[in-house]
Amino acid sequence: MIETAFSQAMADVGIIIRDPVIADGRLHRFHNKGDKAGSKNGWYVFYSDGVPAGEYGSWKTGIRQKWCAKQRHEMTPAERAENKRRMDDARRLREAEDKAIKQAAREKAATIWKAAPPAQDDYPYLIKKKVKAHGIRLSKNALTIPMRDNNGMLHSLQFIDTEGNKRFLSGGRKRGCYFSIGNVTDTLCIAEGYATAASIHESTGYATACAFDAGNLLHVAQALRQKFPSIKIIICADNDANTPGNPGLTKARKAAAIVSGFITFVEN
Repeated sequence: MIETAFSQAMADVGIIIRDPVIADGRLHRFHNKGDKAGSKNGWYVFYSDGVPAGEYGSWKTGIRQKWCAKQRHEMTPAERAENKRRMDDARRLREAEDKAIKQAAREKAATIWKAAPPAQDDYPYLIKKKVKAHGIRLSKNALTIPMRDNNGMLHSLQFIDTEGNKRFLSGGRKRGCYFSIGNVTDTLCIAEGYATAASIHESTGYATACAFDAGNLLHVAQALRQKFPSIKIIICADNDANTPGNPGLTKARKAAAIVSGFITFVEN
């Protein structure tokens, strides 16, 4: 059954759908196994008539892939043209939904942020990490960190509880968003997590940006290089020596190279 093959392709990249795939050419959202209960981060668009094809992905992980029952060289020119039209339609549906999701997240983030009181330095996680609360807030007893773009627009929030568990506001944009600590002069540091960024600022006095994870280092570095073309940028990598491929150091090196920055690393 062709729908089964499509579902298996999703499962192969960690996107698990429980319900049967609906082949109506519309965008469908669903709960991906392992995600937060009630969330619908998985999505797909599938056509079964003609040459079966579709697109699927996860808004949580950023995965997005196309699928077709035939290889391109196996299709006639007419089939290739029809497949392209369908994939263009699928892309427009996905982009429209993504825009709506991110708009809703911006509005929710603004509401939460406005109502949240300032966090205090005696919060357990801050005490454990030996850093201060630099303009962050508290919502439902979790540290609340704003995620803004170069223009200062609030797109999402990160929450850190007393045990150090971290989560992001569902549906919010992360790519290129950061939280800044301190005033920029001639040097700017970029780190992954809040505690690392706060520690660097407190020990050096340099303005520091929190990129939230290694995968966002490059996007934040590019955004800040655009904003500050002549400033010295230092990427402060997490040295994930015990993780295959050392993603913290690998991604930091790439970011530093692309923005003509410098690199140092901190031990986890």
